[in-house]
Amino acid sequence: MSVVGIVAEFNPFHNGHLLLVEEVRQKLQPEAVICVMSGPFVQRGEPALCDKWARTRMALSNGIDMVIELPFCFAARSAYYFARGALLTLQAAGADQLAFGSESGILDPLLEIAGLLSHETAAFQQKLKANLARGLSYPSARADAIKSILGDHSPEISQLLSGPNNILGIEYLRVIKQLDLGLKPITIARRGAGYHDSGVSALASATAIRQAVYQGYLHDLSQGLPQISFRILKEEIQAGRAPIKHDGLEAALLSQLRLASKEWLKTIYEVTEGLENRLLLAAQQSGTLAALRDTVKSKRYNLTRVNRMLLYSLFAVSKSQMARFDKAGPQYIRLLGFSSQGRKILQKVKNNSELPILSTGSQIAAMIRNPPGNTGSEMLALDIKASDIFSLLAPMPQQRQGGQDYFRQVVESDPV
Repeated sequence: MSVVGIVAEFNPFHNGHLLLVEEVRQKLQPEAVICVMSGPFVQRGEPALCDKWARTRMALSNGIDMVIELPFCFAARSAYYFARGALLTLQAAGADQLAFGSESGILDPLLEIAGLLSHETAAFQQKLKANLARGLSYPSARADAIKSILGDHSPEISQLLSGPNNILGIEYLRVIKQLDLGLKPITIARRGAGYHDSGVSALASATAIRQAVYQGYLHDLSQGLPQISFRILKEEIQAGRAPIKHDGLEAALLSQLRLASKEWLKTIYEVTEGLENRLLLAAQQSGTLAALRDTVKSKRYNLTRVNRMLLYSLFAVSKSQMARFDKAGPQYIRLLGFSSQGRKILQKVKNNSELPILSTGSQIAAMIRNPPGNTGSEMLALDIKASDIFSLLAPMPQQRQGGQDYFRQVVESDPV
């Protein structure tokens, strides 16, 4: 029997996620289903709706056997690096299959595009460069280059390349091929509302669910979330730990940029092509985070990229630092929770993984104490900073304590 890996944010864990897990179990009959999950901040460069321990509880209560945190340096990244960090972690944790949802639900066309991107031809690179020179955003420029190389400008290929789950799935497949990972992929058709749909229903998107929570319509979500997820989310809100609002970092981000020098900002990851000037000017002219984002974003730099760039500036993540992280890959397995079956898998991971498993505050502290310049301790220190800043966004001041990674315990399955 195999161990199936899933990559997710569970922001929050909704009925669509539950359907994916149930279908994986039905089709593959795995020994266990494990998940690599984003921590405090998600790929869009925003804070998660609730903390990683609450989202871990949701996952374990709905069929996941083990939850591992994806380090911040991979979680808040573009699709390729997000996928690369997540899959390397999954393989290190003993997964031999990868299951992911996609709008297409068919693996072959995704594999074809992934193959093209794994070995980019000179013609592809030339077309991509020309598209970027025209001012297209990177996703649009790449999609057009793919269509040109494949000689296919049909509505079907456009739809394939526009689905956010398809795009991420292509990156999973690309990483598997490039790194020759021992993960057998399977894709399952995504059901329900689209990623950006805002209507609340039994299969509402995570976007719609978050919007309903922010607007105070929690009672409307009982149909869009599994019962236990709804209960956990309600408990987090009542305790004053949620919801975490996406503009909660407004003052911190504006302050950081107004205090920054142009020379320092030029060292920050993804601040390229003179963007330091644009960021500094926008910070002086903007009084809100929304205004700052709108001033910086352009046809070339979409909102998600701007959000991530702002996060990198807040945490002072430099180009050289990120290059070291990418070269090294994941340096540890940060365990957030497990089921009874996950406990059995964990023992196998401990016996076979080359990466250290971090499950206690003392283990985290020991790794942080590694000599300066150690990539693993540097990567983990960034995770701790992310948690500490995230905790400041809790609605209730009493819930804003720092250092939670040192005293919050690994989650074991909630009783169903």
